[in-house]
Amino acid sequence: MKKSLIAIALATTFLAGCGTSDVNTESQTEVTKTANNKAELGSFGIDLSARNEAIKPGDDFFMYASGTWYDNYEMPADKTRFGAFTALAERSEKQVKEIIDDIASRSDLNEEEQLIADFYQAYMDTDTINKLGITPIQGILDQISAIKSTDDLTKVFGSAWLTGASSPIAGGMWFNRLDPNQYEMSIGASGLGLPDRSYYLEEAERFVKIREAYVDHISKMLTFAGVKDAKARATAILALETKMAEGQWPREKRRNRDLTLNQIKRADLAKEYPGFDWDLYFAQTGYQVPQLNISQPDPVKAMIKLVNTESLNVWQDYLTFHTVKNNAGLLSEDIYAASFDFYGKTLSGQQEPRPRWKRAISEMSGTQSLGFAIGKVYVARYFPESSKQQMAELVENLRTAMGQRIDDLDWMGAETKVNAHAKLAAFNPKIGYPDVWQEFDGVELSNNDLVGNIQNLRKFFNADSVAKELKKTDRNRWGMTPQRVNAYYNSSFNEIVFPAAILQPPFFDPNADPAVNYGGIGAVIGHEMGHGFDDQGSKSDANGIQRNWWTDADRAAFEAKADQLAAQYSKYEPIPDNFVNGRNSLGENIGDVGGLAMAYHAYKLSLNGKEAPVIDGVTGDQRFFLAWAQVWKEKRTEQSMLNQLRAGTHAPGRYRAQAPRNHDAWYKAFDVKPGDDLYLPEEERVRIW
Repeated sequence: MKKSLIAIALATTFLAGCGTSDVNTESQTEVTKTANNKAELGSFGIDLSARNEAIKPGDDFFMYASGTWYDNYEMPADKTRFGAFTALAERSEKQVKEIIDDIASRSDLNEEEQLIADFYQAYMDTDTINKLGITPIQGILDQISAIKSTDDLTKVFGSAWLTGASSPIAGGMWFNRLDPNQYEMSIGASGLGLPDRSYYLEEAERFVKIREAYVDHISKMLTFAGVKDAKARATAILALETKMAEGQWPREKRRNRDLTLNQIKRADLAKEYPGFDWDLYFAQTGYQVPQLNISQPDPVKAMIKLVNTESLNVWQDYLTFHTVKNNAGLLSEDIYAASFDFYGKTLSGQQEPRPRWKRAISEMSGTQSLGFAIGKVYVARYFPESSKQQMAELVENLRTAMGQRIDDLDWMGAETKVNAHAKLAAFNPKIGYPDVWQEFDGVELSNNDLVGNIQNLRKFFNADSVAKELKKTDRNRWGMTPQRVNAYYNSSFNEIVFPAAILQPPFFDPNADPAVNYGGIGAVIGHEMGHGFDDQGSKSDANGIQRNWWTDADRAAFEAKADQLAAQYSKYEPIPDNFVNGRNSLGENIGDVGGLAMAYHAYKLSLNGKEAPVIDGVTGDQRFFLAWAQVWKEKRTEQSMLNQLRAGTHAPGRYRAQAPRNHDAWYKAFDVKPGDDLYLPEEERVRIW
């Protein structure tokens, strides 16, 4: 399997009944009273110095809100993008570093602290790592070299999650979309080394050059494994991966939940998908898999055909390359440098590697590593319970606003509104950190064996996943650690999740003006709620069951509006001849546009009919929309932008900042007129939620 239960427990959407009471205004009033402390940004929570007031808001709201910052900010050599999310992520990294340094300085460590100390020391021990070279994965490479049959090949594919190899057929435990109380294996096509199938199939010069550089990179990585005639064999690997890309679905098709729900009994699997030893494949990790879901039926069949028709020698070279590539960050510095040269510089425009301590923290902080052990300490040190309470109140304010907006929809009928209210009422917010923490009983780590530590953690989480496979799903489980700067919506549990680290400026500041918090974290809350009602999340009901709870007429009206929004975003052209994929990013764009509308509605309710004060010459509505735009300020390398356009599900930050062009209040707040570049006639403004 490529991923175990906990890792894949998010095929979710990231940022990352109607309430019966009025919007709670006490929390925001109290926030502004408490505070002898000032807002972190500016005098009320926004960095006004970042603006470029020479640019009309109606021509480019992103540059109006953040243009001075954008024009003067110099991208660090170890970055491919920088913005509000990156700044907070760096703050979180430094805080985690303080935690680890404190643990490392003590001798009275508990078991989890000892795991953290040993892992970090092993990662930072470059002398040992460099002496070992490629030997930590030699056993895996030997297994690949010993492949003599399709059965041997299938075994290696089946254990790819544990070894760090790749497989053209991969997946992991997810939730049964027709019964979210059950886990279910989900399988699809996988295994490409470039960011997206388009990198293999498009003939534009930039992609041709990337493929040439990719062949050179494959050749270098094969050479580390002692492979002879590496350039010719690298060319054969590219040819194989190109065939794999041809058989895979485009990303916009892969996100269509109607197409990706294809449940099948294990007993029928060999008949429907013949030519592949499924029993042998699943046996490598111990899953019983009484029933599963094939998320991409035709692509899986295409991959099976390639397994049976392509040379075993080419598959061996493919596995050798991917095993070295996927483990490069854990091996000697010469191997990592070769990996960085392609994946960092060529593909992403990154000029220097991140400092090793940051890479260590990144490796440790995931849900499949020691992330929750670190997160427990992070929350105790850096997350005030008052923020959790204030956040909970904001969530309920947004829920109330959304309920009122559903009532006012002119395109949705009464029958569908009943179901929409039921789903809204059932939203389960998770804020800050888990109520039940991940336990690490039985995990053994060394302070001088980095690859061994990674493999032990993989085995631990795989065993944990296998043990849970036939049990009722665990709704206490989180798909992100508290120190992660992000948020997500999980449709199977109908939950919206906000880790502690995102609850900081510019998203949330207890000392900021209410308009700023509503335009920041309020719109993020609305965004995640909006995922429950986007083009795909809306296919699941209040209980997380995928079913059609709409009338045909209402669904058609919704899809017409969604099509209009997809077309709007598809006109954005960040790189010549490379456009935003409005269809692939549609769910996120609905989340942005709808979430902003919910947050604005909630903000207005919080004022209780009063006019917001003007602060530093900025009105309440202006503060609200500026807060939103500055959340999405970012600067990218061109290569990173291309990756985002082809492989990401979100529109780039510049265009997310322009979402207010669909809201009437923004036009009034900034005096946007016909003739301005962002101006949309009223009939072209997309109002869904």
